Amino acid sequence: MITDPQELVRLAVEAAEEKKAINITVLNIGKVSVIADYFIICSSRSPIHARAIAEEIGDRLKQKGIMKQRIEGYQTGRWILLDYGSVVVHIFHEEDRSFYNLERLWGDAPVIEARSL
Repeated sequence: MITDPQELVRLAVEAAEEKKAINITVLNIGKVSVIADYFIICSSRSPIHARAIAEEIGDRLKQKGIMKQRIEGYQTGRWILLDYGSVVVHIFHEEDRSFYNLERLWGDAPVIEARSL
């Protein structure tokens, strides 16, 4: 089982990319909050697309023995939150992402390149 949050981020980002998630951003919120170490934020084109991204991330991490602690918003597919403890994944419908603008809300958190982890 993987316990390194950086490896979890890499796997989740790869899964999101596999399902063509849009504008994937990783925030290192561990430097500004105790909520988690990383937020992964991405967009989808539709609720079906958001659920497909969430399922791919969940399946990919489950194969590595990583189980999510919580999932929110799956039914509506407008903002799906996957909580893996040290890593929280936010999958937004494009319109909702610009409305909630988590990148601005967590503006003090450094944006990192997932591939650099």
